[in-house]
Amino acid sequence: MDILGAIERALWLSFTMFWQIFWGLSLGFALSAVIEVMVPKDTMARLLPDHGAKSIATAGIFGAATSSCSYAAVAMARSIIRKGGNFTAAMAFQFAATNLVLELGILLWVLMAWQFAAAEFIGGTIMLVLLGIGYALLLPKKLERVAVEHAKGNARGAMEGHAAMAMDKHAGGWRERLLSREGWIAISHFYVMNWTMVWKDVLVGLLVAGALGAWVPDSFWQGFFLHGHGAWTVAIWGALIGPLIALAAFTCSVGNVPLAVLLWSGGISFGGVVAFIFGDLIIPPILNIYRKYYGGKATLFLFITFYFVMVLAALAVEGIFTLLHAVPTQRIGAVSMATISFNYTTVLNMVFGLAAAALIMVFFRSDGIEMLRMMKDDGHGNADDHADTGHEHNHRH
Repeated sequence: MDILGAIERALWLSFTMFWQIFWGLSLGFALSAVIEVMVPKDTMARLLPDHGAKSIATAGIFGAATSSCSYAAVAMARSIIRKGGNFTAAMAFQFAATNLVLELGILLWVLMAWQFAAAEFIGGTIMLVLLGIGYALLLPKKLERVAVEHAKGNARGAMEGHAAMAMDKHAGGWRERLLSREGWIAISHFYVMNWTMVWKDVLVGLLVAGALGAWVPDSFWQGFFLHGHGAWTVAIWGALIGPLIALAAFTCSVGNVPLAVLLWSGGISFGGVVAFIFGDLIIPPILNIYRKYYGGKATLFLFITFYFVMVLAALAVEGIFTLLHAVPTQRIGAVSMATISFNYTTVLNMVFGLAAAALIMVFFRSDGIEMLRMMKDDGHGNADDHADTGHEHNHRH
């Protein structure tokens, strides 16, 4: 067996997949940074006082606007609870902040098909509805009180500094923030922050997808995903197994996209892809953060309810798209993507590469390194204590 050749094929596939997604990531992170500057979230806790429909909808809107990695979204949800926001609404916020986001939709559209991007937003919305109704009926009041009290403790998780920055106060109106020099400095800081949040997950996702795509034959995946056992058997199994594959993958939603391409080419159901993407909020590192934030019993409750919400939303999406005859039929193999040619992807990579270089230059010229160092320090202190003093200066130099 040519071990070096096998490694080379896997690395090349990983690189070509990164080549396909770079411009989409850069565009998504840039749009996310603009939204971060435009939309103030420092008063979010006040806007999420209960688990009613209005609070859940508000949490969904703010979560989609926040566009964070899983770790930062979980830290921000805990910050909302510490500031008096409702527990259920905070959970809805973190669902939206990882699943109803621009960069994820863009990547799904670019690498797979528009139907997957649409399914992300439709399925994410269904999850918010299921979560709101389910927790209103099933969440024990005592368990909620204990979780909220636990959240007010001093336990630290990942991305506390990122959460503090995202929840920071915004001075002036959105036009002033967007059109001012200080506003674009803040945009550059958020842009780089977005990359620092997910680069490890993206790298792991690309390397794993490259290895599996180059080394594991399609026949294995087709057997694993029960091909030939009936459409709804495949659909139900895909929805059930999707979040569990995400749990084993250990990566965030954006990092899961290359793996989603591989699973789709291997034969997982349409809803299974959706369930897999949604599964980033139950991976082991995130579950450990829940344990620190909310306690063991609350973590078990979150894991079970999150899993079933993901499965039910995936099955709902499968049913909706099947009824509309909108489930994509073409399965582009991951290995077939292992080519680079001069096409629209090359042009877009050049354009957004230049935009990235410009934003990074602004970042370095405006104390960006000091900002990252401050956020890292917040990971060992109280993120909420710094929320009023952290990144606010970048909006009003």
